[in-house]
Amino acid sequence: MKVSVRVPATTANLGPGFDCFGLALQIYNTITIEETIMPKEDIEIIIITHEDKEINEMHLPTDNSNVIYRAIELLYGYVGQIPSAMKITIDTEIPIAKGLGSSASVIVGSLMAANKLLGSPADLDALLSIATEVEGHPDNITSAILGSFVLSSLEDDGSIIYQKIDWPQDWKLTLCIPDYELATNISRSVLPEEVKMQDAVFNARRCAMFIQALQTKNSELMKIAMQDKLHQPYRIRLVPGLDEIIDNLKNVDEVLGTALSGAGPSILVISKGNNIETIKSIIKSTWEKYSVKADIRTIGVDLDGAKII
Repeated sequence: MKVSVRVPATTANLGPGFDCFGLALQIYNTITIEETIMPKEDIEIIIITHEDKEINEMHLPTDNSNVIYRAIELLYGYVGQIPSAMKITIDTEIPIAKGLGSSASVIVGSLMAANKLLGSPADLDALLSIATEVEGHPDNITSAILGSFVLSSLEDDGSIIYQKIDWPQDWKLTLCIPDYELATNISRSVLPEEVKMQDAVFNARRCAMFIQALQTKNSELMKIAMQDKLHQPYRIRLVPGLDEIIDNLKNVDEVLGTALSGAGPSILVISKGNNIETIKSIIKSTWEKYSVKADIRTIGVDLDGAKII
């Protein structure tokens, strides 16, 4: 028996919502798990990529150190079983190490597929907790599973509190993916262990504004809400031109906000109107000064989340 799961890419933080805001995007990975009988190894991982270059083994190792296998082991342990021999195929469309939730997608996909093979003993809450234990934070995980925008919180007992909120249909997304990678651990290493009280309060205010703007579709409030002082100021030096892009786009009509996508280096722009070409031109010209090439595209919001196919 084999099961395939299609999982969307995600963009996290969206400015102020560090480790708690996530939004699902219409780019997908497909993870297929098939129970097999293998004489030598208990796992085989096959990676199919649609990019020109090969995937670095550091990102997706093909042995038991892969996050997929760790997630499956936790799930089987949850139900009191040991994983059987299996073949795992990862059909990748989500760029790796670009701040688009590639690791969350394979974790979610493998858990949902393995859970189906087991007869679906784990409910949604259990899957969220297991996936977050592997990933480390719930923002990408919850939006990958549920779709659309999700506000989430990892509690002290390992449970996940979450709330899905509809994304306004007329708020457009422009995704800017540069031609270099930025590992999450490197991006997190530049963050301080402690922040100033006024910065924490600033972000708390902006998070409240963001949720209110989203629920009321208040474009003017969203222009204020996407400001951040907890992570982007420290990551600017890892993403050349980020500060310039944010400043330049502030003056573009109908741009609601610009943010680093997850840990970066991709950038997400939220806008309302027919100014996509202007946004693309500003980002392209800014990055050209730093010799950065980029794939700049409009992208839709995935509304449904991960699905068994």
